[in-house]
Amino acid sequence: MGGDQGTIVFGGTPLRQRLFTSVHDLATLVLDELVERVPVYRRLPAEQLRTDISHTVEQSIRTFAEVLDTGELPGPEQLAGLRESAAKRAEDGVPLDAVLSAYHLGAQICLDRMAPTAEPTDLGAVFATNRLVLQYLHLMTSAASAGYAQERQAAFGDEHSARQSLLAALLDGTPAREAARRAGIRLPACYLALGLRIGPHQDELRPGIDATVAARRKLRRARVELERHVAGVVLSMLSSDGGVALVPRETACAELTGKDWDWLAAVVRYMSQVAGAEIWAGAVATAPDGVAEAARVAGQVCEVATVFDRRPGLYRLADVALEYQLTRPGPAREELAALLAPLAGKPELLETLRVFMAGPVDRRQAAAALQVHPNTVDYRLRKVAALTGLDTSRPADLPTIRAALIAHRVCAG
Repeated sequence: MGGDQGTIVFGGTPLRQRLFTSVHDLATLVLDELVERVPVYRRLPAEQLRTDISHTVEQSIRTFAEVLDTGELPGPEQLAGLRESAAKRAEDGVPLDAVLSAYHLGAQICLDRMAPTAEPTDLGAVFATNRLVLQYLHLMTSAASAGYAQERQAAFGDEHSARQSLLAALLDGTPAREAARRAGIRLPACYLALGLRIGPHQDELRPGIDATVAARRKLRRARVELERHVAGVVLSMLSSDGGVALVPRETACAELTGKDWDWLAAVVRYMSQVAGAEIWAGAVATAPDGVAEAARVAGQVCEVATVFDRRPGLYRLADVALEYQLTRPGPAREELAALLAPLAGKPELLETLRVFMAGPVDRRQAAAALQVHPNTVDYRLRKVAALTGLDTSRPADLPTIRAALIAHRVCAG
């Protein structure tokens, strides 16, 4: 080691002195290497590199030199400056890995500059230097990460709040351009409004498992998977059992094709797979000024799909048009439901009719589902025809029977 107060010496000269006499040259070399090795620094303005970042590099070299001189790691005041610098990089949008690379690269370049001056008798000083460098980098990395994370958290809070304000304006049907400007978002040509229902993950139902934690993990995975497939900003308001999401598309609503809807259906499937939960989604395409009504209808489409036991997946209004219409209040719905009133008190007849109509109108398949003999199905369907006048053997009656079953279910529920 050698020197006063633990000063580290290579070749008879304190390392502090070697660093201080070449701070500017070393800082220039570090900046050049950063631009060469870390692509994000190439995209920063030249003025920022020459001033703010150059100053930070020079200050880090001086701090490093003090550590080598005294053997003491940076104190609270120096670390506060480091955290502030890292926060600025976070504000600039420089990734954290690039920020940390600068500190490691700077230490490496300083060591490379000093190493050739070490003599065989300086072995102890070399070991002491390596130990200090590792401690220094550990401390600096922790402080920089903390400052960076604090800034990103604050920025995320502001960004999230602005996006939720934009979503609220769109869902309320109020002018949203100012809210979009505050959120830094350009309104797209079209939104695919999604009404979502998310089933439980198996961990939410497992004894001894914290259901709240399991639900949050499921929701986070579903949200991340949705955003991963979308180029623009997805606006969403989701809870563990569903909610609403707006997926931006730069194609005008009138120009959407089957490929667009197939893509969205695939995204919903991926969300379900990654989240480990069944997901139903109602979808409606709309211009930004029509989001309020589109989101309402999308939610209703999703509700109809789940109420009528449709399989998980994506549904548009055309996919559930009959069920959707018959769930709307009106005299026709009540009239249709009344066609099955004679079956009141005869649940086996109503269930047989429902199972028969739910499949390919095949008596053997219905019998298998009901676990009865096919002749029993025939008998019950004849009783239904006698009581209601609706005959499953007449093709013309089948649409009316389907509609009556839907209306009856809605009215009875």
